[in-house]
Amino acid sequence: MTERNFHPTPHQPVTLGNRRERPTHTNQQFNTPEPNPNEDHTVNESNNNQGSDNFLTEIFKFAIIALVIVIPFRMFIAQPFIVSGASMSPTFETGQYLIIDQVSYQLDNPERGDVVIFKFPEDPSKFFIKRVIGLPGETVELHGTDVIVKDVAEGTQINLSEPYLKNANRKEDFLTITLEREEYFVMGDNRAASSDSRIWGPVPKDLIVGRAFVRLLPLGELELFPGLYRLPAIES
Repeated sequence: MTERNFHPTPHQPVTLGNRRERPTHTNQQFNTPEPNPNEDHTVNESNNNQGSDNFLTEIFKFAIIALVIVIPFRMFIAQPFIVSGASMSPTFETGQYLIIDQVSYQLDNPERGDVVIFKFPEDPSKFFIKRVIGLPGETVELHGTDVIVKDVAEGTQINLSEPYLKNANRKEDFLTITLEREEYFVMGDNRAASSDSRIWGPVPKDLIVGRAFVRLLPLGELELFPGLYRLPAIES
């Protein structure tokens, strides 16, 4: 808004009682000061600069607050990932946008059937997404397309039923591996196209970043804990 200079009008004659006194001077000129456009410009420019400074200050404050909230949230609570590759098809497809829960495994351990995101043991700069099959201390045996998990100490075992697998995605393997403390055996749901623990071994817990918490995109497949399937525990 442009400021304006308002000039008072000349005083009305002063009334003393009922008699009005008039000036006695003649030929006296009264010069009314003209508005100085430079002064108006200076005032407006100062106000505009002040408003601009206030706006930039507010933007700076907002950015600082956002960083204080977002950075710890991304580092310690949840962060986004985009799926790339076919190793978890049809449960997850390339281009799907996931939010990863990074807190749960700080308080508890991964369970069989969890979909986890972890740093690739042979190159920690890369992140993989797989399903947990074997837990610490267990022995995993692959016989063709059968997956058998044993608790040797207890002398018990289970033959996993995996309804999330499609027949076209199954693959025959022959392998036996016993997991050490805090090691997990993981495999992709597309066994025919997955590089996983069958090839490069188990995943240490300290490389597990978190579990799939929300599938945000595509919107038609929005889901909480996508792909989660609780596989049975070994019962003694």
